[in-house]
Amino acid sequence: MIKKILRFEEILKGCVNNDNSCKEMMYKSFYGYLMGIILRYTKNTADSEELVNDTFLKIFRSVSGFKPPQNPEELQRSFKGWIAQIASRTAIDKIRSSKAHFYVDDLNEDQHPATQVSVASDLHVNDIMNLLNHLPDTQRLVFNLYEIEGFAHDEISKMLNIPESSSRVYLTRSKNKLRALYTNTLVGSYKKNG
Repeated sequence: MIKKILRFEEILKGCVNNDNSCKEMMYKSFYGYLMGIILRYTKNTADSEELVNDTFLKIFRSVSGFKPPQNPEELQRSFKGWIAQIASRTAIDKIRSSKAHFYVDDLNEDQHPATQVSVASDLHVNDIMNLLNHLPDTQRLVFNLYEIEGFAHDEISKMLNIPESSSRVYLTRSKNKLRALYTNTLVGSYKKNG
């Protein structure tokens, strides 16, 4: 049996029409991409796999609602952005459901002001991604949402049901912790290689 190679547009249309072979192709094509997104939010591989599968279920349920861009050349990029949002929101929902409340050690912003820390300019992206796993869950979540996904603090506060000032504090703490972790990594590698 010869398998026909389908273009992305045909695979997408097949998913809208509930064609299982197209769904399988979609799953295989974007599994790694979505796993990369989910892993920014979770530390546990088993949880990540479950969240990727949950994401695909949501994608297949709502794929008919995806609005393709006017320019057909941007279809795949636009679709990837759409499924990335579904993946990050699925991960956030899971984290939110596993934690009843987010706390900021009962500090308000006056006691712990948000400071400008330029971690991203001093670190390489791969270094940050590796160090993110060392952050507490809420700090990692806020860092991802703000620095990587591009959400504003008011949007994060609504998603996580926390005050906007708490979002700022979590971001500041995550950046400070990343800076300390990075410094320790550099010192450790210097001693090892020195």
